[in-house]
Amino acid sequence: MRALVIHCHPDPASFTAAVRDRVLARLRDRGAEVRLHDLHASGFDPVLGLQDWRRYNDSPANRLPVAREAADLAWCDTLIFVYPTWWYGVPAMLKGWLDRVLLPDLAFLMPRAEGETIRPGLHHITRLGVFTTCGASWWLTMLMGAPGKRTLLRGVRYLCAPRCRTAYAAHYLMDSSTPDSRARHLDRVDRVMKRLVGQSLEPKRQEPAR
Repeated sequence: MRALVIHCHPDPASFTAAVRDRVLARLRDRGAEVRLHDLHASGFDPVLGLQDWRRYNDSPANRLPVAREAADLAWCDTLIFVYPTWWYGVPAMLKGWLDRVLLPDLAFLMPRAEGETIRPGLHHITRLGVFTTCGASWWLTMLMGAPGKRTLLRGVRYLCAPRCRTAYAAHYLMDSSTPDSRARHLDRVDRVMKRLVGQSLEPKRQEPAR
């Protein structure tokens, strides 16, 4: 298993970071190869500028400004997002990652003829996980259409393997959360991760000497 984890939060001491750490621990317990992209810590530039836009359809030159990110996206079979939901959607930094990294001839294939739509390009990704926190309640988030969840679990999911397994866990009412609610949510993250990637690898039992 090759897992790419995209973490987006400006505060390294945030609860989102605790969720990220729980996700990483479960992946490593499972024996996965893991690559972490911490967008704020790495200073990722989320802006799709004029030069990037002009070469957007020029593959493979369009990957050059985000070569590491593109290579890791092509490498992974498991893609996981960990972020806070702001204004019911993904943060600007993460939206910029989607804009700049999910490129033609990498994440999707452009239409070949008039009237056609894009075609998926991430068929090597068979697991997609989304872990977030929401200041609003569940019902208010649903009333607003949960655009962040839909962007990732519908939009990005469409680009992945046809039978891509998905997982989602959100801590709602984060602004009025308690130590107990946060601890319960971390336990839920454990359970959701086990469903996504399987149980931890058990150490091999030593055969008795003969």
